[in-house]
Amino acid sequence: MPRKIIDISTVLKAGIASDPPHMLPKIEYRDHHQTAPNMAEYMGVGLDALPGGEYAAVEQVNISTHNGTHMDAPYHFFSRMDEKLVPGGRPSMRIDEVPLDWCFQPGVKLDFRDKPDGHVVTPEEVEAELRRIGHELKPLEIVLVNTRAGSRYGESDFVDSGCGMGRAATLWLAERGVRVVGTDGWSWDAPFSFTRKRVQETGDVSLIWEGHRAGREIGYCQMEKLSNLEALPDHGFMVACFPVKIHRASAGWTRAVAILEG
Repeated sequence: MPRKIIDISTVLKAGIASDPPHMLPKIEYRDHHQTAPNMAEYMGVGLDALPGGEYAAVEQVNISTHNGTHMDAPYHFFSRMDEKLVPGGRPSMRIDEVPLDWCFQPGVKLDFRDKPDGHVVTPEEVEAELRRIGHELKPLEIVLVNTRAGSRYGESDFVDSGCGMGRAATLWLAERGVRVVGTDGWSWDAPFSFTRKRVQETGDVSLIWEGHRAGREIGYCQMEKLSNLEALPDHGFMVACFPVKIHRASAGWTRAVAILEG
């Protein structure tokens, strides 16, 4: 059958506003001519012995596991998870412990691009969007949240753009068996600049990282900095998002894609 693969990952690029300044990735590029002298010296030959005087292109990358399109494991959110499911919970799963079958499942897209920056999505809004697209959520489906932030990746306002998912909405999904979610925003939560203002106005510290902290109650994984979600249908596609297997890490990068059959 014909198959279409849609890339929903962002490009890892230095020199753009993909993260707060202190978290930006660094990439050093060395081309074929820059690496050739060391190889020629090691082999004991002249530089002209190498084809075109070239050796290998290579990049030295200094990045966090949370740069680029990545998947957060429950360990990122809190040291324990599933406190709502078992007494005392259990140690939080790290990225190298995430079940692979969580990472290749049917996908569902929720379109919240009309929500204002800083808006915190509620369970009622999730239910309304599912009704609009005519879909009944099933366990292990991967829920992707399309926000305004996707259109601002790399721009100066990216980190402060888009809506976020609140604790209640995140738990609503997890309670229905969803174990992997994703957003094209910098964070699954509303941008921190808006949360900070709400905390200062209300004194309610439970608002800090409220979406992420839902993983303390029911363990789940989330992808951040997705891309191109507007190209997806509402449902009827598969998502493949296997994370890089980093020992005992809180996150791993993923080349997330959507797969449409037929």
